[in-house]
Amino acid sequence: MSNVPANLKYTASHEWMLLNADGTVTVGITDHAQEALGDLVFVELPEVGAHFAAEKEIAVVESVKAAADVYAPLAGTVSEVNQAAVDAPESVNQDAYAAWLFKITPDNAADLDKMLDAAAYQGLADAA
Repeated sequence: MSNVPANLKYTASHEWMLLNADGTVTVGITDHAQEALGDLVFVELPEVGAHFAAEKEIAVVESVKAAADVYAPLAGTVSEVNQAAVDAPESVNQDAYAAWLFKITPDNAADLDKMLDAAAYQGLADAA
């Protein structure tokens, strides 16, 4: 069973989100996603300052099994990337919620309210 923290929001494409006090949203892949991918060997992150529409490919994680796109959960501008995840992709396997991938300043923070809560995401992950 995957770890699904109650304080986060989720997408059906297995990204997690945390709203920060400064209005940015921290994004990573879920524990379920990292388990399904297996041992990560490569992480490619977006450039700071780049703007993405919601649900567009924004990053790539590659494991020994496959490469997977990470999607922008919200429309917005990338404000920070986690270089530590690039330097040590295995950190995502070790703790998917500590090894965030990027922060985004959303065009509309209210869009976060439309995302899945932990119970809804757990149901989705259990059905997969």
